[in-house]
Amino acid sequence: MTTLVIGGGVVGMSVAYGLLKQGARVIVIDGSDTDARASRGNFGLVWIQGKGAKAPHYAAWSRSSAKLWQGFAQDLKEVTGIDISFSQIGGVEYFTNADELQQDAADLQGLRDHFKGDYPFEVLEHSRLKQLVPEIGPKVVGGIHSPMDGHVNPLLLLRALSAAVQQMGGRLQTGAKVTEIAGADRAYTVTLETGERIEGDALVLAAGLGSADYGADLGFEAPVRPQQGQVLITEKLPFFLKYPSGRIRQVNEGGVQIGASKAETGADTTDLPTLQELARYAIDVFPMLEHVQLVRSWAALRVMSPDGLPIYQRSAKYAGAHFVTCHSGITLAAAHAGLLPDWIQDRNTAPDLSLFSESRFNV
Repeated sequence: MTTLVIGGGVVGMSVAYGLLKQGARVIVIDGSDTDARASRGNFGLVWIQGKGAKAPHYAAWSRSSAKLWQGFAQDLKEVTGIDISFSQIGGVEYFTNADELQQDAADLQGLRDHFKGDYPFEVLEHSRLKQLVPEIGPKVVGGIHSPMDGHVNPLLLLRALSAAVQQMGGRLQTGAKVTEIAGADRAYTVTLETGERIEGDALVLAAGLGSADYGADLGFEAPVRPQQGQVLITEKLPFFLKYPSGRIRQVNEGGVQIGASKAETGADTTDLPTLQELARYAIDVFPMLEHVQLVRSWAALRVMSPDGLPIYQRSAKYAGAHFVTCHSGITLAAAHAGLLPDWIQDRNTAPDLSLFSESRFNV
C-alpha cells in the first residue's frame, strides 16, 4: 500500500517518517519555497508547561510526545547523522507582571490537580530565580520552572526528517503544486500543475494552511486560519542561557531568539510595533541584551484551528483519507512519528484521538 502525504513540513514529514518505520510505502508531495511555511519560521520549542490548561486531553497528548522526543532525536541522528541540537533539561517562563505569574501558576496547578500530582513545575520568586538564572534583571518578578520542557533547532529537524524519509525509501517530490485531488475508497490520484498524476491507496492531508483548499473534496471541514508570529535574532553570544522559555531562548549557534508574538492579522506577516515590543520585553528580562546587535527578524503564519488544538480526522467520505493539522508541530513531532501511524493505519494499538476530531466544532 502506498500512502500519499500532502505537505512536506514538520507535520507531514514526521508522519511520513513514522509510516516508513512501520514498513509503509510513502510519497510526500510538497509545494514550493514561496508557500506559507510555518516549519521554516517557528520558535523550535518542545514545550509542555501550560499547554492544554483548559484542555487536559491536549496536555496529556503533548506530554506523551515530549516523553518520546529523546528517542526520536536519537533515531534521526542514527539514520541521517544529523544532530538536531535537541535539549530537554527543562524550561523557565519569565514574568515582569505579578498578576500574570499568579494566573499562570494557577493554570498549572489546575493541570497538576487533574493529573493527580503528576505535573512537575515550581514557582520561583525573583531571588530564587536569580540563583538559577543569574542574568535576569530587576524587572523580573519571578518565573516558573518545569523539567518537562525543551527545545531543538527546527531547521535541522526538518532537514533530518527530509533526509531520513528519502534514505528509508520514501519519495519526496518538491516544488509540486497540487491542482486536484481525486478520491475514492483506498484509491487517490493527485494531479500536479505539470500534469503529472501520482496515485496511492491512502492519503494524509497535512498541508498546513493549504489544507483548506483540498479538505472539502476529501470530506473534511479543514477549518484552519493563519496567525501571525514574529521573531528576532541577535548576534552570536557566549552561551549564558541554559533554559529556554516560551519567548526567549539561546539557539545552538549562539544567537538569542526572541519571540514569539501572536496576532490575528490574516495573511500579513510583519509589523514594526510588535518587533519593538518583543525587544523591549527581552531587555526587561535580560538587561545585558540592550546593547546587543540584532541581525535579523522573520515572521511566519501559524496554522490555527478554531480552538487552537490539533485536528486528527478520518474522512467520512472516503476510506483511507486522513486530515492532520496543529500549530505545535515541533512539540508533537515525536508523537506524529511514533504514535500517529498506528491511528492512520487503524491498528488496535492506535491512540484514542476522538476528542481531536472535527466533530467538536459542530456541537
